[in-house]
Amino acid sequence: MVIEIDFNSEEAIYMQLTNQIIMGIATSRLQEGDVLPSVRQLADTIGINMHTVNKAYSLLRQEGFVTIDRRRGAVISIDADKIKAMEELKQNLTIAIARSCCKSVTREDVHQLIDEIFDEYS
Repeated sequence: MVIEIDFNSEEAIYMQLTNQIIMGIATSRLQEGDVLPSVRQLADTIGINMHTVNKAYSLLRQEGFVTIDRRRGAVISIDADKIKAMEELKQNLTIAIARSCCKSVTREDVHQLIDEIFDEYS
């Protein structure tokens, strides 16, 4: 998997890294059981601080996308708890839709956008 960091982006580097790994899982470029590069190896490859990679891996672990194994390192381990995932999605969508409604985005606009995004991952 190729990780590309935009050093000019306002988004924090650890979040860019986290989001790219999540996108890799969503698009099946990363599969259950795949081992991510070590913190040191990924930091050297991308040219970032090891603490930044460690922060991204910790966040991925907290969110249920990876487990940390002492011998293997960070391993893709998708959280199988669908109910928890659906509740989290509902919370995030509620806020996003509320913001959109304030900007006059219609229900049809939201449905179309969700269909477009979903089609990218199915």
